[in-house]
Amino acid sequence: MFRKRWRVAMRFTEWSTDLATNEQTLREIFQDCSDIVFRTFNVDPRVLVVYIDGLTDTQTLEKVVLQPILSDKNTEGVNHACTQGEIIEQQLVAIAKVQTVSALHEVTDGILKANIAIMVEGEKQVLLAGLKKSEKRGIEEPEAEVSVRGPRDGFTETLRTNTSLIRRRIRSVELKMESVTVGQFSQTEVVIAYIHGIASTTVLEEVRNRIRQIEIDGVMESDFIEEFIEDVPWSPFPQIQNTERPDVVSAGLLEGKIAIMVDNTPFVLIVPMNFWTGLQAAEDYYERSIYNTFIRLIRYSLVNMSLLLPSLYVALSTFHQQLIPTNLLISIADSREGVPFPTFVETLLMEFMFEGLREAGIRLPKAIGSAVSIVGALVIGQAAVQAGIVSAPVVIVVAVTGISSFAIPRYNFGTAYRMLRFPMLILAGVLGLYGVICGLFIMIIHLLGLNSFGVPYMSPVAPQALRGLKDVFVRAPRWSMNVRPAYLSGANRRRIPKGQQPNPNRKRGDR
Repeated sequence: MFRKRWRVAMRFTEWSTDLATNEQTLREIFQDCSDIVFRTFNVDPRVLVVYIDGLTDTQTLEKVVLQPILSDKNTEGVNHACTQGEIIEQQLVAIAKVQTVSALHEVTDGILKANIAIMVEGEKQVLLAGLKKSEKRGIEEPEAEVSVRGPRDGFTETLRTNTSLIRRRIRSVELKMESVTVGQFSQTEVVIAYIHGIASTTVLEEVRNRIRQIEIDGVMESDFIEEFIEDVPWSPFPQIQNTERPDVVSAGLLEGKIAIMVDNTPFVLIVPMNFWTGLQAAEDYYERSIYNTFIRLIRYSLVNMSLLLPSLYVALSTFHQQLIPTNLLISIADSREGVPFPTFVETLLMEFMFEGLREAGIRLPKAIGSAVSIVGALVIGQAAVQAGIVSAPVVIVVAVTGISSFAIPRYNFGTAYRMLRFPMLILAGVLGLYGVICGLFIMIIHLLGLNSFGVPYMSPVAPQALRGLKDVFVRAPRWSMNVRPAYLSGANRRRIPKGQQPNPNRKRGDR
């Protein structure tokens, strides 16, 4: 609110043709800002240049603009009817994006966005030249989304680098990128990317409205935007996908999704998101469908194990021993001899220690993080079994559960399962299998009630769309997925035009 009132007041501040008055006004606004540089050139007429040291390419400015101004030959070959501002603008057009402004708030905003403000004595118009210079991180493969086959490039912290990576993959005028500024003090640029005609206009308008309503002092990362626009903040399941891979974003755009790119972060948001997106990896689309279907079924099995294995072990060994084979039950009972804790307590203790080791491995330096987590797990597990604090089957169950959780492709989606594992374990320790079934029912009801920007979270399974099932439990051949998901796309739903699909039953040699 203060920012809005300040901008309104600046609009009514008179912008004088007197260069000294304008300089004094800007010096008062940028008081105690040591990185704001004011440079006055005593030519006829006088020129004032204002920029932020470190964010602007001053070498180009000196070489192309300022040196010709200061040179005695700066008027040779130039139409003398042109003003000094017009001459400078002609010199800048070839090397930079130039815009002319006349309002005080436009001048200050331009300077804060790393533009160079050039003011000439006697002229009300101010030139803003986009000579930005910023340190860039190289384009590298994302460490959190590694794939055996596929592109090796990833997003960086520079917004224009990220938009260019999308443009390299989708070279169409229908790819639109709308820019919005969010943050009272940070003035962070946010880009909404979509393909016109493919993206749903309803979802697009909802995305625009939610982002425009954000009022915050600063945006440091895309999660600042995510928490403001998600549908159900208290749900453990993420309703907005985030990724560092340009190919994932491009594929989402071609399906009808909308990407939200935030300056100063390599993580791009994709909306809407459904439950099945969290279980799909980018590599699922870079190998033959039969391989990916097999791997996807294994992944789904491991995901279920990561959620249910500890709770099922506690329920069966505590309340339903009759369901365990006799030989296995005797082995479990023999290993538990001398253990002072109930099965529920020792399983909960080991799960807590495993999560602690995983978190410690992430926070430690990369060179020793993995070694500490692996060695710590081996040492603690072996020592705990030998000391009789926990039984060997519990260590095996917790280890298999941890390995299964690593099969979830999306980190934030895996975190949801890590969180839900503990309430499921508590329900199993209190009510046995009935508690596990109740927990599953509650989770399914919650998932069926979730929406992401108006799109059902469990679609295309619930509500069911038969064509959409080709990319849920299995990954159908690409030629058969000729239509985009109905719950995502707009008017243009066809991936492959009619009559262009290859015949999968054609024999070798047929033309």
